[in-house]
Amino acid sequence: MRSHDSFGVGEFNDVKKYSDWANAVGIRLIQVLPVNDTTARKDWHDSYPYAAISVSALHPMYLHLPAVAGEQYASLLEKYEAKRQELNLLSQVDYERVNKAKWEFIREVYPLLKAQTFAETEYEKFFLKNKVWLEPYAAFCCLRDTYKTADFTQWDSFAVYDETIATSLLQENEDEIKIHYFVQYYLHLQLKEAVAYAHTNNVVLKGDIAIGVYRHSVDAWQYPQWFHMDTQAGAPPDDFAVSGQNWGFPTYNWEAIKTDNFTWWRQRLQHMSRYFDVIRIDHILGFFRIWTIPYHAIQGILGHFEPAIPVRLNELYGMNASTERLMMPYITDDLLSEIFDKEAAYVKETFLTKNHGNIRFKQEYSTQRKIEEYFRAFENNDYNNCIKKKLYDLLANIILIPTKEKDAFHFRFNMQSTSSYRSLDDVTKSILCRLYEDYYFQRQEGIWQQEAYDKLPAIIQASPMLVCGEDLGMVPKCVKNVMQHLQLLSLEVQRMSKNAQSEFDDPSRTPYLAVVSPSTHDTSTIRGWWKEIPYDKKQRFIYDQLRRHATVEDDCPPWLAEAIIEQHLHSWSMWSIFLLQDLFAMDENTRVEDPDTERINHPENPHHYWRYRSHIAVEDLMKHELFNERIKNLIAASGR
Repeated sequence: MRSHDSFGVGEFNDVKKYSDWANAVGIRLIQVLPVNDTTARKDWHDSYPYAAISVSALHPMYLHLPAVAGEQYASLLEKYEAKRQELNLLSQVDYERVNKAKWEFIREVYPLLKAQTFAETEYEKFFLKNKVWLEPYAAFCCLRDTYKTADFTQWDSFAVYDETIATSLLQENEDEIKIHYFVQYYLHLQLKEAVAYAHTNNVVLKGDIAIGVYRHSVDAWQYPQWFHMDTQAGAPPDDFAVSGQNWGFPTYNWEAIKTDNFTWWRQRLQHMSRYFDVIRIDHILGFFRIWTIPYHAIQGILGHFEPAIPVRLNELYGMNASTERLMMPYITDDLLSEIFDKEAAYVKETFLTKNHGNIRFKQEYSTQRKIEEYFRAFENNDYNNCIKKKLYDLLANIILIPTKEKDAFHFRFNMQSTSSYRSLDDVTKSILCRLYEDYYFQRQEGIWQQEAYDKLPAIIQASPMLVCGEDLGMVPKCVKNVMQHLQLLSLEVQRMSKNAQSEFDDPSRTPYLAVVSPSTHDTSTIRGWWKEIPYDKKQRFIYDQLRRHATVEDDCPPWLAEAIIEQHLHSWSMWSIFLLQDLFAMDENTRVEDPDTERINHPENPHHYWRYRSHIAVEDLMKHELFNERIKNLIAASGR
């Protein structure tokens, strides 16, 4: 979102204005996404420590400063006006500068308002209701700023959390603790006001809850028993991320969480229900099984699903290859020449050694993280990054991943694509392929279904919100039945068909308990997708999905975007939701020139910042009468 009076980033005040527009055109639901999904972004936290946010805290960048200042201290904002205008004119959000500017004002106005704020009855109610997370959060923020890092392992005697820390810090650093109470209170007031205003406009709000938390967050500090800090969560490879995704945050210790009756997870949903009517649970597949990556790995390709029934040594009987051959990176002189060309000699001398006739990585470079550390000393340029990436791939040139259990293994995903596999004899390949298919597509279904039933009922019943599950990716067979049984809404994205026999999903055939959408914040927009796909796929889409004979154009024309929007509006699904960018695509007067600038997130890149900002302010959007009338008519015609 974007508003003329915002401070460079969408604020809760903008939600009110956006709900005015939504009501005018007939939109009944607005999805509110978190700022940059900060719980899962390592570089963001390391370079920008104010972003270490709790799962219950609201981000200070949402704060609408005039509402805090009020008439009494409105004059304080005058010196920030030039900066506000400058930031508000940017085509993309500059989080660092927005955050810095807002905190400058907060630290200026806090001494003037703290006494009257903390004396309010409403503040007392807020504090008592939220102190279970608010006190640890404020202590975390204080220590993070003191030590200039969110990595609590570097906090000396404060590295291990205990309940006395908040009290002792409050005695020594009262204002450095209470300023975070102050900020969260005003954010709470502003969001509650925005929610109430949206409801008066017949608009409901859909919140978003991330599957994981950052390893240097207040939650990991306060509840280390709930997390496996020696692992990382992510996703297996797909067409968009051939090396897999490594999100960086630790995986859950579900056994420990279950012994506490999922209290931490239930509190998350209960807290969200104070503001939202509908909740989207990010990567709900993680409640069935999570892609688990060892901490020594950088690429997601070296992960495996957890839990999983491993392949036993006796199942590998009959192969003409040892388990060591299948577990160790397959490296030959010819392969090095093929991969590294003129740099093969340098790579071999620097990183590799001969061991019993086999080429192996030297111990000091035996993992991807060790390789990463080695290259930190060198310039960050294309040459070094290319060599580093190729070394990562060479380390991942394996077939079996050992488990903690002796003589038990996981299969490396897409093993058939490796040169290690291609160099094997046909008998060994046949045995491995049979076991691979069973491992990934048969034997795990029972335990994954049970995992979901062990967790989800207790969690989703913690709040009255309508629950939607983001169930995209490599979806196990059991997911559909479990979600239907628990009455959880699935996410149906036309271009990401869940039917292996269909290239595209037909919105007219999606289930009622679903959210149907042509794009998501994790994908390209309609126009971006159209630009990416080849000519023949475009032709099939127009003919098979839209039942039209039309000239295929390189850029998605407005009529095509409108046809896709209309198709989704007429689906049977309970909700049909659209990116604002996809709505803009219907009109030459609202679309941008380059659709690549409209993409919000690149999930395959853990270092990507969400910087998208609407190029049309909400106030100006209200003036696009023909555009608004078109949306209103489409919605009315669909009966939504």
